[in-house]
Amino acid sequence: MSGPDVVLDRRALNRATLARQMLLGRGELPADEAIEHLVGLQAQAPMPPYVGLWTRLKDFRPDELARLILDRRAVRVALMRNTVHLVSARDCLRLRPLVQPVIDRGLYSNRAERANLEGVGLGALADAGRELLEERPLTAKELGGLLGERWPGRDPASLARAVRHLLPLVQVPPRGVWGRSGQATHTTVEAWLGRPLDPEPSLDETVVRYLGAFGPAAIKDVQTWSGLTRLGEAVERLRPRLRTFRDEGGRELFDLPEAPRPGADVPAPPRFLPEFDNLILSHADRTRVIADEHRRAIASKNGMVPAAVLVDGFFRGTWRTERARSKATLAIEPYETLTAQDRDALAEEGERLLRFVAENAGSHEVRFDGGA
Repeated sequence: MSGPDVVLDRRALNRATLARQMLLGRGELPADEAIEHLVGLQAQAPMPPYVGLWTRLKDFRPDELARLILDRRAVRVALMRNTVHLVSARDCLRLRPLVQPVIDRGLYSNRAERANLEGVGLGALADAGRELLEERPLTAKELGGLLGERWPGRDPASLARAVRHLLPLVQVPPRGVWGRSGQATHTTVEAWLGRPLDPEPSLDETVVRYLGAFGPAAIKDVQTWSGLTRLGEAVERLRPRLRTFRDEGGRELFDLPEAPRPGADVPAPPRFLPEFDNLILSHADRTRVIADEHRRAIASKNGMVPAAVLVDGFFRGTWRTERARSKATLAIEPYETLTAQDRDALAEEGERLLRFVAENAGSHEVRFDGGA
């Protein structure tokens, strides 16, 4: 049953979204298929995608993702919201052209940097950046220094930042490889993948894929996830293919006809999400996952989106790991009072998380901090 008069309450939206996100039960997909189903994972830091896949997939091992990155079948690239995402190589070629307007806005968002670029021919800057980056991968500092030799008197960091917006760039290994470290070093998408960007990427199909991973959703939700604006026309084109609902506030929601919408009473096991997980970031109205007061609290922490704890499908706190000699500790900070049953379930899942992120530790401990 669907239609503009059918209302999906907060719990119904929560369960539908968790089902798409493989958070009601771990999926059995290979990592590359899971990454494409999720339309990528947020990846400002190198390691969160590993935890994001572990919490969603049955028997996921870090070397599965590491191999995808080393084999150039998955890449780290600025995409939705002009933030770094881990996506498949195919999605990189499809999505990067679509979000170019978002990347363009980022180029001109800083007044001081606009002033630094005044009088610099952006076409010539892009050509110079491509030549340098395709000769060998470079860090932002290295790129800025080389560009500064061609544009003396200009701020090298501003020149390098502009190239990041003008060209589609990927971060190359060892950055993002489990157990290894390295500075963010870039080359062009085309040089790394040996293929051109998709000349005719489909916005409509990207909206459909968003709904498959995050729906049911309103137009503003799709815009929040992607950073793109004026998506109403695309959704209207798709309307004959979609089902419509309303949320409790009266917003029209769109969804795929055959997508899972489990009942509001379906159990949701405890889950640990990594920093910046897209589940927390990909809706305009995020109360389907996190209460507004909790969202404001985590948003105040230096722009970070901390690693999140889900209990009964909803944000209930944050977590972090600590290492002291051979001991690994998972510190959980609840934002609400937890029942004894919830704490036991979190401790059990937390032990599994510790065995994943700190497999070689001599001992593991789960600790609850704070007064909640």
